Amino acid sequence: MSESLKHECGIALIRLRKPLSYYREKYGSWSYGIEKLYLLMEKQHNRGQDGAGVASVKLHPAPGDVYMDRTRSNSHTPLRDVFDEITAGFESLRHRPVDDEKWIGQHIPYAGEVLLGHLRYQTQGRRTIDFVHPVMRSNNWRSRSLVVAGNFNLTNAAEVFNQLVDIGQYPHNTSDTVSLLERMGHLLDRQNEQLYMHYRETDMTRLQIARTIENKLDIPHLLRETTKKLDGGYVICGIIGQGDAFVVRDPHGIRPAFYYADDEIMVVASERPVIQTAFRAPMQDVHELLPGQAIILRKEGHYTLEPVMEPKESRACSFERIYFSRGTDSDIYRERKTLGEQLTDKVLQAIEYDTAHTIFSYIPNTAEIAFYGLMKGIEDYMLRDKQQRIIHAGKLLSPDELWQIITERPRIEKIAVKDAKMRTFITEDTSRNDMVEHVYDVTYGVVRPGKDTVVIVDDSIVRGTTLKQSILKIVDRLEPKKIVVVSSAPQIRYPDCYGIEMSRMKEFCAFLAAIELLKEGNRAGLIEDVYNRCKQQQDAPNEQLVNHVKEIYRPFTPEEISRKIVALLRPKGMRADVELVYQSIEGLHVACPNNRGDWYFSGNYPTPGGMRMVNNAFINYFEEENKQLKLPV
Repeated sequence: MSESLKHECGIALIRLRKPLSYYREKYGSWSYGIEKLYLLMEKQHNRGQDGAGVASVKLHPAPGDVYMDRTRSNSHTPLRDVFDEITAGFESLRHRPVDDEKWIGQHIPYAGEVLLGHLRYQTQGRRTIDFVHPVMRSNNWRSRSLVVAGNFNLTNAAEVFNQLVDIGQYPHNTSDTVSLLERMGHLLDRQNEQLYMHYRETDMTRLQIARTIENKLDIPHLLRETTKKLDGGYVICGIIGQGDAFVVRDPHGIRPAFYYADDEIMVVASERPVIQTAFRAPMQDVHELLPGQAIILRKEGHYTLEPVMEPKESRACSFERIYFSRGTDSDIYRERKTLGEQLTDKVLQAIEYDTAHTIFSYIPNTAEIAFYGLMKGIEDYMLRDKQQRIIHAGKLLSPDELWQIITERPRIEKIAVKDAKMRTFITEDTSRNDMVEHVYDVTYGVVRPGKDTVVIVDDSIVRGTTLKQSILKIVDRLEPKKIVVVSSAPQIRYPDCYGIEMSRMKEFCAFLAAIELLKEGNRAGLIEDVYNRCKQQQDAPNEQLVNHVKEIYRPFTPEEISRKIVALLRPKGMRADVELVYQSIEGLHVACPNNRGDWYFSGNYPTPGGMRMVNNAFINYFEEENKQLKLPV
């Protein structure tokens, strides 16, 4: 994706199942857990660079000792800053024996058995430290203290907030993070109160009651009540002050979570290969948390898998496979190659099967694996073509002619290179656009002017801004006959509400192309008709919600929209022909059979909140456009 999007966050949870002394004796350091947490987070830095945070809970604190630690950063280097602060606390160990784990556990921050890390991309709320996870709710009773982090976006955050207000709370902001924390914290308080009232009738002392409550918390019930009315995509992780921990996944499995356990450790992360790398774990031992399922980690060290919600149709995010997750996962690697290979026929048609006069390349690095798949398809085609030519010619081929045929291969070059991020400090639009144009540079001397076609593979095209302002312009300088831009993802037509920062209709070049086609075809009345339908169901119950925005696209084929996108994105004065080649939704499902969450392409949202959001997004677009035109709405 040459135009970067902010998207799903990354989570990492570690539960040490042995005393700290065990890890010092076996691995040479009591800080084994912290080191592994850093590795898990560093390997997932692709999932969030707006903020980072770590929380730790100690299982055996003495009264008066700090048992919950937390640090967060929203600087330009948040992960480094967080771990610099953590390791700075180790300074006091200089004058202590390194094998004094009891003293370390009591006095060194983050020397806990339960560790929670989070990497944030901003999808909701502001970029202030208050919105960086983990978020904490402290209390003098450990069984009431709570720290939460997650990869989530709630579509009904306002509803959850209002429920808190209705019971008398006064949350300090309306974000989904705070609403979730306070809802769960309230339910945790209720459990504590109910257990206290029950044991108060016995002959236990208050201290005995407090310790009994710590062992009797019903975490599955807490999660069932917390998630009962949530709408959205989420993986929520939490630690309670006495040492219990949990991870829960939404019933559609929209957001990802994987776990691994042995007799030393239990770990959960957003991506499978980071666990494999950090713990040298075989792939078959790293499991996916199922939709609607929760991992319950008890303070004693054992864990259970509990169904806390009725699982629904699996709609795991397909963008995880196309772009967001690391391509080092064996399944994702294979799927991305398939996405590229499936586009072979379309690309061959676009270049008129003239491989001798075509150069193949890719932008950006996340498109590399799909590019390999396309090249496999092109090579297979060329091998079949060579075979037929040799069979047809038979013995009439001279050795030189045979050599010429068998040595033909795809021309693969690095056409565009992204330079270091450039400062666009100039405010005038023309000067700023000139700076944006130079974010990419090209390789000179590989394109034969007026003869060669250049094929560029991208993983997806959202706004098309980078294509228009940079890539098409600079590649055109090489004077190719034609430029073919290939997207391994289908046309992005609809906004997301489950974790990706793309929520405005006018951000999508496919949507703007459909709008232009409607206007050119004297069907602009459909635009207002869709607006009126969306307005009519703003207060409709969930079961009646329909995605009316689909009607904007219905009159046109994907090919018609692609051609109009080209017309919108083509820079003035460009000489080369341009063609866009997109993956089909059917092809996406063939390549990624287990991640069928395709709402950004199809408009088929898995939850009512998604339906409501897309209609509201269109309302906002229509009203904003009419306001600019000073037309009545």
